[in-house]
Amino acid sequence: MNFRPSVLIASGGSAALLLGALGFQFIGGLHPCHLCILQRWPHLAAVLIGVAALATGKRVLALPGALAAAITAGIGIYHTGVERGIFEGPTTCTSSDPGSISTGELFDQIMTAPLIRCDEVAWSLGGLSMASWNAIASLVLVGVWLYAYTRRA
Repeated sequence: MNFRPSVLIASGGSAALLLGALGFQFIGGLHPCHLCILQRWPHLAAVLIGVAALATGKRVLALPGALAAAITAGIGIYHTGVERGIFEGPTTCTSSDPGSISTGELFDQIMTAPLIRCDEVAWSLGGLSMASWNAIASLVLVGVWLYAYTRRA
């Protein structure tokens, strides 16, 4: 396989993951948390990088594509850790120990908290959340991008 089909698979994979996330949101009614949204931006970047790589034939653009896929995989791994209680998530979308803050601060936190929390799994398949599946798929896409880099344009 040469450069172009590899880039099509890599950027198409990011497009498919992004469209899948949007489908879960707008068709399935599963609204994203803050970390879910952060995982989407590198996929968008990978799609745009893929378009640029296909238009110019520049093989070097596969490296930023691989980086974008690696970034979303990293965010997905972190998000999975937050969901499983391994990592403490951002204070903007996770719960905290109410005993460590005053009643007034707790009330303010409740009133300003988003409806979707990052530390709760909204959907899973085979015991893995969407964040986990995104991380796995994105790591595969890193490999495809790196393979594309080794091919002739």
